[in-house]
Amino acid sequence: MEKGYGIEENEKAVSAAVENAAINGNGNTSFIKGERIKPYRSWPGKVSKLNIYGREMGFVTVEEKLAKSLTAESVELIPYLPYLLQDLWELGSSPRDILKMITKHILVSKETKVLDLACGKGAVSVNLAKELGCMVKGIDIIPEFIDFAVQKAQEFGVGELCEFLVGDITELVKTEKDYDIVILGAVGDVLGNAEETINLLKKTIKKGGYIIIDDAYGNDENNPQYPTREQWLAIFNKTGVKLIEDKIIEDDEIAGLNNEQQKWIIKRANELKEKFPEKAYLFDSYIQSQQTECIELENEISGVTMLLKAV
Repeated sequence: MEKGYGIEENEKAVSAAVENAAINGNGNTSFIKGERIKPYRSWPGKVSKLNIYGREMGFVTVEEKLAKSLTAESVELIPYLPYLLQDLWELGSSPRDILKMITKHILVSKETKVLDLACGKGAVSVNLAKELGCMVKGIDIIPEFIDFAVQKAQEFGVGELCEFLVGDITELVKTEKDYDIVILGAVGDVLGNAEETINLLKKTIKKGGYIIIDDAYGNDENNPQYPTREQWLAIFNKTGVKLIEDKIIEDDEIAGLNNEQQKWIIKRANELKEKFPEKAYLFDSYIQSQQTECIELENEISGVTMLLKAV
């Protein structure tokens, strides 16, 4: 097992980080532990985080936010998530898609500042810093993921360009300011509905800055959970942003990615079931929730990465 993914250690580390984030509010819990490991993010095909924080949920704890954002049906699963996801680096948005969008539409320099919210294991952050030479700040609530991001940044030679922080993005989005680009990848309604999310993200960027959102287009205009493309465009107009480009994820790409990720998750879940047979229901439930969202993504909605410009 890779260093940093011990179950007992994870239970203590995640509990401590979540408690600190909840108490301090600002998320400045600097949980870096020297030479350990790193972060994540998601929706199926991207290890699901889509469709998680409905408006009707009202108040939820930091632990509940974390569990739901990772398609876990119970906070009881939180200590095991780093183990379950240890084989995956790209757990959220595609670094390649985002890099192509930025390269095509945005003039980037060494002074460009990027904010990567719910950065997961830092795949997007590290790749942008490596390829574009820009400064990137990534935030995620799981310490093991952040540790892993730090390690990857060093491995790719961009440690000085990347800053990674353990924190609750629902709080930090209110205080982070003056970025050229902000990225929110595959976290669904964690910041509210689509309109609320865009309004919050706009406050983190400079005038004329860019927003990249990894989400989905719905097929039913009567389903408020997933706005259709036309409904998204109306929201953009209302919130003062312009759609520059949208890339819809092809069905075969989603299916291939889902199959590959599920293979590793099931493998690790089976290992956990052997070690903790009394918790088999917990790991089976996680696999089922992942597979359910995979089916939904492949059949009922269209995953999409959107590049927006504040106007």
